[in-house]
Amino acid sequence: MTEGLIVLVTVGERSEADNIARVLVEEKLAACVGIVPIESVYMWEGEWENQVEFQLVIKTVKSRYPEVEAKVRELHTYEVPEILGLPVVAGSAPYLNWVAQQTQAIA
Repeated sequence: MTEGLIVLVTVGERSEADNIARVLVEEKLAACVGIVPIESVYMWEGEWENQVEFQLVIKTVKSRYPEVEAKVRELHTYEVPEILGLPVVAGSAPYLNWVAQQTQAIA
């Protein structure tokens, strides 16, 4: 079975989240992308930040991670975007098979 991967990416604007999600799915780099509003608290350049952001929950496969990361970097507006790949250690076989099918590289 292909190794499932969840990639987390956070952006500052809903339109940016929509654009990245659409491109990843259109290019078969992701089977599906969930978009969740979150509140982030962090330090950036010595200053406290507290802002509403949008987290993309990208469902893909491990073999496509380098392409996912490259595409997110291309489309993302942050200087240092969050791009975290988390392995799927268990999941519904039919769902994981669908993810693998949807993310097959286009010949």
